[in-house]
Amino acid sequence: MAITEQEVTRIARLARLTLSAEQNTQAQGDLTKILGLIQELQAVDTRGVEPLAHPLSALRDVHLRLREDVITEVSSPERREALMVNAPGKAEGLFLVPKVIE
Repeated sequence: MAITEQEVTRIARLARLTLSAEQNTQAQGDLTKILGLIQELQAVDTRGVEPLAHPLSALRDVHLRLREDVITEVSSPERREALMVNAPGKAEGLFLVPKVIE
């Protein structure tokens, strides 16, 4: 699947990037290669293959070292206000941000 120059321009605009003509051409080639690799991966028959939690678990038993999920700081309205003091916009204890989805 080849990416067109118009698609690269649209992707760059959505990502808020300004690309030169040379960068646009390079991005077009890179994105086409990436999509080609994805198509190759999707073509592989994975029926009967168990999902892995870790890439090395296919070779040996891997025990993930996970920390306990414990509360380290107590939340309070005063703490929240101190953390939000530099927020450009806030309401009811929440950050207000501009809409970024078109």
